[in-house]
Amino acid sequence: MENNINRLFTLVDKVVLITGGYGLFGKPMSRALAEAGAKVIIASRNAALCEEYAKELRSAGLDAHGYGLDLSCESSIKEVVGQIVEEFGQIDILVNNAVSRDGFKNLADMSKEEWENAQRINSTGTMLLTQAVLSDMQKRGSGNIINIGSIQSVVGPNFEVYGQTGMTSPVNYTYDKWAIVGFTKWIANYYGKYGIRANCLSPGGYGPGVANSFGETEFTQNYRRLTPMGRFAEDKDIMGPIIFLASDASSYMTGHNLVVDGGWSSW
Repeated sequence: MENNINRLFTLVDKVVLITGGYGLFGKPMSRALAEAGAKVIIASRNAALCEEYAKELRSAGLDAHGYGLDLSCESSIKEVVGQIVEEFGQIDILVNNAVSRDGFKNLADMSKEEWENAQRINSTGTMLLTQAVLSDMQKRGSGNIINIGSIQSVVGPNFEVYGQTGMTSPVNYTYDKWAIVGFTKWIANYYGKYGIRANCLSPGGYGPGVANSFGETEFTQNYRRLTPMGRFAEDKDIMGPIIFLASDASSYMTGHNLVVDGGWSSW
């Protein structure tokens, strides 16, 4: 029984492309995917940082590679997908994790240009990359798309959590994270007949990122108080769910938004 369970969760011989793979959520997810046996392609606009983190993973005996990928550029998307398929044979799993934080503002302060610049990556870039990867997956009759959402893919922002800190929940972040769930369901329903699955992973606030960015503030105190489990997410809270969705352990799951938020959205 133990060996059968282990086989359900293994990613040996799988090729995974993860965007934003050296970012806050990207790093623990990239490591988890590699530790499960996958060949992990870490891609973002900063090729040097991607390769730097891939090198760190390789030094630990893992199979990781860094690529430069500009999600705001259609030719970059097509070129990189072609290079990966040429070098590794195929892309079994795509993790759409990258998100532009340009123009993260309240609605009244958001300019048309800031909104559109962010959408070139968060909306159009995600669509074009998914389109490029799905083409090959459809031909092979198998594939797995995992989109990274947020607690704001499930509930609206609670602005009172920020207190008097001056922080806010950007309007385009909420817009994008709700949209990614609908996009996920569309892919799942259309491509299911081709053996392709699509799910969304929506984590709550991430402790290491919050600590590095803000330290201890009224916001962090309020967040923990309003979360039933009383804490932020840690690396392990992201690593387990991504392996579940990437592996055969979730082989009969598609079109689902897996919420991992310590109970934030259960109130």
